[in-house]
Amino acid sequence: MPLRPTRPTILLAVLLALGWIAAGRVAEAAGEEYVALGDSYSSGLGTGAYVDRACRRSSTAFPDLVAAARPGTTLTSVACAGATTADVLADQLGALTPSTGLVTITIGGNDAGFTGVLVRCALPMWAARCGPPVGRARTTIRRSLPARLDRVYGEIRRRAPAAVVVVVGYPRLFNGIDCGAATFFSRGDQRLLDGAAELLRDVTRARARAAGFRFADVVPAFRGHAVCDDAEWLNGLSSPLRESFHPNAAGHAEGYAPAVLRAAG
Repeated sequence: MPLRPTRPTILLAVLLALGWIAAGRVAEAAGEEYVALGDSYSSGLGTGAYVDRACRRSSTAFPDLVAAARPGTTLTSVACAGATTADVLADQLGALTPSTGLVTITIGGNDAGFTGVLVRCALPMWAARCGPPVGRARTTIRRSLPARLDRVYGEIRRRAPAAVVVVVGYPRLFNGIDCGAATFFSRGDQRLLDGAAELLRDVTRARARAAGFRFADVVPAFRGHAVCDDAEWLNGLSSPLRESFHPNAAGHAEGYAPAVLRAAG
């Protein structure tokens, strides 16, 4: 003969069920902690509107867009324009905790000195040659950058052991045409610069995968949207100068954010 549950047993079951529901609601409300690390390509330099002028952080940068597309996500962005791997190690990793669920990072371009390289290559040929500075950048990317990235990635994993980490790449900047009135990029210069960008992408992707991280490649997304394309997602030479050769708001919304969201899963 089956036993009938007593009223205390029924009440206990109801309370347990409500407890599980309440716990589930608390967990849902807590959401995901997302930390954005890195340089100007993560902070949003190039979008023209900033909530933090010192680091040029923008609410239209891809970290904000990624957070908005993932309900319940709380974003902490410590990305800062001009940051190198050393700056990430010294100033940014304190934002990570064992409860961090998602991390994104763009880093490496400033280690290779790409800003200075672009300035040199933008000059007319009689004032500067593009090959030597690009060659030095390539040497840094091949010889020095892998160990620097390994150290950064290792510290990220140590501080955020459960996080999904998405390393985000850089786009090719040029399409073979220089439409700027004050720049002098030859087709050869543009090939050199785009080749260096692809080398940086390849090295960064390899070190990210070696660390067990995911990689968001934005090179495909920016095809047809380079500097001087009809629909530019990248600024050419701009005023103020620091805005130059960075993704604009469309580049973050249409190029970066979808690539990061796909990689994050």
